Amino acid sequence: MPASPTPDHAEIRAAITRLCAGFPGEYWRRLDAERAYPTAFVQALTQAGYLACLIPTEYGGSGLGLAAAAAILEEIHRSGGNGAACHAQMYVMGTLLRHGSAEQKSRWLPPIASGELRLQAFGVTEPSAGTDTTAIQTTAVRQGDRYVVNGQKVWTSRAEHSDLLLLLARTTPRDRVAKRTDGLSAFLVDLRAARGVTIRPIRTMINHATTEVFFENLEVPAENLIGEEGRGFRYILDGMNAERILIASECIGDARWFIAKATDYAKARIVFDRPIGQNQGVQFPIARAYAASEAADLMVQRAAALYDAGETCAKEANMAKLLAADASWQAADMCLQTHGGFGFAAEYDIERKFRETRLYQVAPISTNLILAYLAEHVLGLPRSY
Repeated sequence: MPASPTPDHAEIRAAITRLCAGFPGEYWRRLDAERAYPTAFVQALTQAGYLACLIPTEYGGSGLGLAAAAAILEEIHRSGGNGAACHAQMYVMGTLLRHGSAEQKSRWLPPIASGELRLQAFGVTEPSAGTDTTAIQTTAVRQGDRYVVNGQKVWTSRAEHSDLLLLLARTTPRDRVAKRTDGLSAFLVDLRAARGVTIRPIRTMINHATTEVFFENLEVPAENLIGEEGRGFRYILDGMNAERILIASECIGDARWFIAKATDYAKARIVFDRPIGQNQGVQFPIARAYAASEAADLMVQRAAALYDAGETCAKEANMAKLLAADASWQAADMCLQTHGGFGFAAEYDIERKFRETRLYQVAPISTNLILAYLAEHVLGLPRSY
């Protein structure tokens, strides 16, 4: 993996663009039609060292920061691909890196960095809890040198394609804790050796390899508990801030792909003996989408810089996700409108990317929840939920 001497990670961006050239639209369209996982693409990223960018060099990684990871994912999306196939390996890493023991890091990080193991699944959301993480009901009960896990997770993407799962479970009943965020613990589950785990794919409007996972008396070694028992909610917040920033970078990549696609088409498409891009009705939406995406990108950069500096960044991470998701959706709608009927044809890739970027108004956190967070925790308005 090439080093990047420039603040905007120009070398990394150029290298990712070259790598993605080997996986053109035809590749992604075929996978989308077959609902297949992009194994070859993930292997190529792994072999080039990009999925190990956040892992320290002493464990075989590149030791780069979140800004570099954001640049990688942005360029994947700007090239027409989809980093969702593997992005969790980057943001889940924060929990292990910041709160895992020296023994856990030595055991797990080198094989993850080499590609021997995949850590691409994050088990948090449950059907009855939704985005209220403190209401999860999956339990982990200590029995000697192990925990016994029972419960269910949903929207656990890539569980079928991951060797390891970062799992959040309740180790103390909710009615026995002082704060509702207490009593939750984080575990690293080795899915290769797991007994009592059932994974069921969920068919969705996008090819996201998402599943629901059932745990029935799953035994997890106590040594796989990350940090202290009962403090898992605090630990995964690091991963959630990283997740918001990295997803925001993907949205910026999508927006720039849509804008480039629309601009090229508007220049080339001739109707009534003139390029449609000569009409302000076509020009202005493209220009607005461009302005929105560039402004959102500044917030993404700001959030990543704060995260890499070890400073508090919850406000900036949430705003980055909000603004970038809005910008990408604005660009997607504009691009589809610019292409007219051709935008609905699969061969143009617009309808696929349109579906993909729509997700980020809902996940990994909905726009409304971000607004509620900003209203309460930043502006000091009364709590709404």
